[in-house]
Amino acid sequence: MMLAFDTATRLVTVALHDGADVVAELSGDAPMKHGEQLAPLIAGALERAGIVRQDLTAIGVGVGPGPFTGLRVGLVTARTLGFVLEIPVYGVCTLDVLAVEAATTGAVQGDFAVATDARRKEVYWATYDGDGHRLDGPVVDKPAALATDLPVAGEGPGLYPEAFPHAVAPTRPSAGWLAHAIAEERAELLDPEPLYLRRPDAAASHAPKPVS
Repeated sequence: MMLAFDTATRLVTVALHDGADVVAELSGDAPMKHGEQLAPLIAGALERAGIVRQDLTAIGVGVGPGPFTGLRVGLVTARTLGFVLEIPVYGVCTLDVLAVEAATTGAVQGDFAVATDARRKEVYWATYDGDGHRLDGPVVDKPAALATDLPVAGEGPGLYPEAFPHAVAPTRPSAGWLAHAIAEERAELLDPEPLYLRRPDAAASHAPKPVS
């Protein structure tokens, strides 16, 4: 039984996959409350499936891109559970999870993009072919620099419709689709390390003075 969860966006999502299908999936309802919601959601999913932590055989976790705080909650939890239970932990790019769902459900027919909220009036962005295989990215940039007429999944079109006028589902990542992506080898498997794309906030304002 695989436990999968993603904390790279505003809401936490958790699911259990038995090797054939998703048997439980829960999502948080309070934005930006990753630390408070992840553990109860995991407990709720286990209870719904009628299992305990010791029944888990693998962990799947979204590695972002996303804000540092949310990613840290999910990845620390994933690594800790993997260590304690002595089971493997698989990371997947959160944008890839959205792409797998869009391609599999028929929301797109050809090339498309995924854009999620990076805050600071920017988006995390990647492009995909019609089967959900990544073509380019991920990157972080201003919506105007990435504006396209391609179909775009994720929260980006809702936030910046002038840049991404052709919105398609899904809007937010699903832990159930994260589990499908891992179980069916639909996405690149990564180490459970955070995928940060944000440019540094601080930059040198002038060249350093020579040492005399």
